[in-house]
Amino acid sequence: MLKSYKHTLYFSRSEFCPAGAEPLMPYGPRYKRLVDNIFPEDPKDGLSKSDMEKLTFYAVSAPEKLDRIGAYLAERLSRDVVRHRYGYVVIAMEALDQLLMACHSQSIKPFVESFLHMVAKLLESREPDLQVLGTNSFVKFANIEEDTPSYHRRYDFFVSQFSAMCHSTHEDVDTRKRIRVAGIKGLQGVVRKTVNDELQAIIWEPQHMDKLIPSMLFNMQDSDDLDRAGHPSTPSGSGQDGEENPGALAESCFRELLGRAAYGNMNNAVRPVLVHLDNHHLWDPNEFAVSCFRIIMYSIQAQHSHHVIQQVLNHLDTHNRNTPRVRAGIVQVLLETVAIAAKGSVGPTVLEVFNTLLKHLRMSVDFELGETSRRNSGSSVSSNRGKESEERIVQNAIIQTIGFFGGNLPDYQRAEVMMFIMGKVPVYGTPCHTLDTVKIGSGTKRIQTMLLSSLIMVTSGFKSKSMAAALPPPFLDPLFSISLMEDNELRQLVLEILHNIIDRHDNRAKLRGIRIIPNVAALKIKREKISKQDVAFMKKHGQQLYRHIYLGCKEDDNSHKNFELLFTTLAVLTIELANEEVVIDLIRLAVALQDMALANEENMSMFIRCGIMALVAAYLNFLSQMIANPPFCQHVSKVIELRNMDAPYLLPEHIFRDKCPTPESLDKDDRPLYFQTADMAECLAGPGYNAERLSIPYVPQVTDEDRLTRRKSFVDTISLQVDIVSNSLPDKSQLAEEITFETLKKAIDTTGLEEQEREKRRQVMEKFQKAPFEEIAAHCESKANMLHDRLAQIFELTIRPPPSPSGVVSISAGHAQHQSVPVYEMKFPDLCVY
Repeated sequence: MLKSYKHTLYFSRSEFCPAGAEPLMPYGPRYKRLVDNIFPEDPKDGLSKSDMEKLTFYAVSAPEKLDRIGAYLAERLSRDVVRHRYGYVVIAMEALDQLLMACHSQSIKPFVESFLHMVAKLLESREPDLQVLGTNSFVKFANIEEDTPSYHRRYDFFVSQFSAMCHSTHEDVDTRKRIRVAGIKGLQGVVRKTVNDELQAIIWEPQHMDKLIPSMLFNMQDSDDLDRAGHPSTPSGSGQDGEENPGALAESCFRELLGRAAYGNMNNAVRPVLVHLDNHHLWDPNEFAVSCFRIIMYSIQAQHSHHVIQQVLNHLDTHNRNTPRVRAGIVQVLLETVAIAAKGSVGPTVLEVFNTLLKHLRMSVDFELGETSRRNSGSSVSSNRGKESEERIVQNAIIQTIGFFGGNLPDYQRAEVMMFIMGKVPVYGTPCHTLDTVKIGSGTKRIQTMLLSSLIMVTSGFKSKSMAAALPPPFLDPLFSISLMEDNELRQLVLEILHNIIDRHDNRAKLRGIRIIPNVAALKIKREKISKQDVAFMKKHGQQLYRHIYLGCKEDDNSHKNFELLFTTLAVLTIELANEEVVIDLIRLAVALQDMALANEENMSMFIRCGIMALVAAYLNFLSQMIANPPFCQHVSKVIELRNMDAPYLLPEHIFRDKCPTPESLDKDDRPLYFQTADMAECLAGPGYNAERLSIPYVPQVTDEDRLTRRKSFVDTISLQVDIVSNSLPDKSQLAEEITFETLKKAIDTTGLEEQEREKRRQVMEKFQKAPFEEIAAHCESKANMLHDRLAQIFELTIRPPPSPSGVVSISAGHAQHQSVPVYEMKFPDLCVY
């Protein structure tokens, strides 16, 4: 009775109403009375627990009243916000939170609309406390798993409002931090509420991603702890400080968003990152950009990695005219991206990555050469030099990216990449490059240098089981064509590529530097027995390898490094690919190099001649110890000892020293100073080695590369077989020669035929060695013309046009001739016409 009396007074006398309570009719709806009862007279007393329990029980018992309860609470909260009665606002939001947590029926949908309306009211206010209060309530709501999806609910306002809070510029530092943390938590709540709801895929649309992601990146960028960002094992935002740190919390939300990104949403998630980095000029320096993409690559699903790589490649294309440092920053980000992606699956983008990188490498070289030409025309020297050096930064970044990416690929993909890059190298004589080597421009040489440097990076650590797979002809032929270029830097790069591929047991470090190795066994060189596949490779391509080593030794611009690399090439060939037959070929090659330096038909400088002699001495010293032949070792040691005493300039330790004196000439008659073929053949006589082949001088085989590179052609007497065909055909009398007993006797008698054959070969070889090129070309052209004439005669005799069905037959000179009639003029019978 007392309570009812109290209520009677309450409803009839508004002056006794507690502050904040709204006067009601004595017979108002029950839900309104229950809602009013939860508000105390003094808001400092907080929410009335007993009355809140009654309201909750009523809501659970009558869920159809939830929407009305929510609407009434929203009405009261709106008035309290306008009247600045913030204590009652806090009580109303607490009541809403408890009702949300207690009610999970389908009737909660209308109540949620009222709840979101109240949260929006709080976020729109200018009071930081109310914004934080509304955000906390929204986060609690976001953690509730609803039974059924929402068909019509949208969160556009909340994305915009929370994003604005993330960019708060409040004067007070602590308040600004609170608002930003609340905004990030709100965005995280939106993400959690929407990404698992198939009907809420709209959150991945660009208009929302363009607000979500820059808000997170803005706070991550503003954080002082960038070193930790991107580390896969560091749980961002953990700990008491992490929850209140905007940067750490933004990173955590960023990771969560990317982790939930599906296949079709990846591009929309990455594009705003690139735009943010552009707008805030974060490519130079690019520490933050690198940390962002580390986070992306470690957060997304592995099968989506190629999407990110593709986005960065496209972004690099759009910035192809930007400053060198910006392009270098994007390339370094790409390096970090592919470094992580290469450990997993990179999909079909492998060749596209290399194609884009090589395209930008060529563009960078063009930019550099353009700046150089403008500098030569009289512009500012210092500024152009700075731009040129910046382009070098771009080029080095691209080469490093190519090498790192290629080094992490499996062998079969790496072989394809090697072929792909080799196909981009300008090689003269190929269909797309028909210039001669004398026309090499600085741009072409620079491109060749850059691409070969990329190949060195890709082939580093490449260990193929067979040389045939690692060095197929489409790769080997253009590589060797470059080795004939008249530029020592290009030849050095080619040799380094060969070392990377051939040296499968990492012995190069032990062979570094050209020298007389006193004890090869102390190097502990690793080697295996040569396989059958490698034996077949050397039979097919060995002469090609020897030829390019031979020609590479006599270049006038060879430096100390060239001879070091040539020595390493010979040593690696011996370790990896040498059987008994190859050993003999390598000795023949060494002797041929020695003879070339002595004969000096190429008019080489004395330094080159002595360098070749030193190379031969260092290699034969190495080879003799590798095959463990004591007599051979003794002969080589004897020659080296005599050179130490009488001709130190013929040894690598002396000739490659600065200001080493060189002799005026080399005396061929001083035989003890040179390696003698007969002595070495005697040392190798015995089982295993065909020492008789040492007596056959090595002569490089002739190829089209000699013509393309304008070098002297060397004719291999073993492989060259040329027949001189007379320009005139034999007479019919000779063809119809009568076969008699004397004719058969002459045919059987072979006396003198061998001598005639040798003389014929000698004449052919002499002609092709000494005759002018124009004469040889004319001779070949005449034979070709004769062949074409004969073929034309044969075709004219055997091939005639078929007679036309309606053709006219005419008789001339006793022969019937059919004159064809065009099809459209033919007269067909009526039965044949449809």
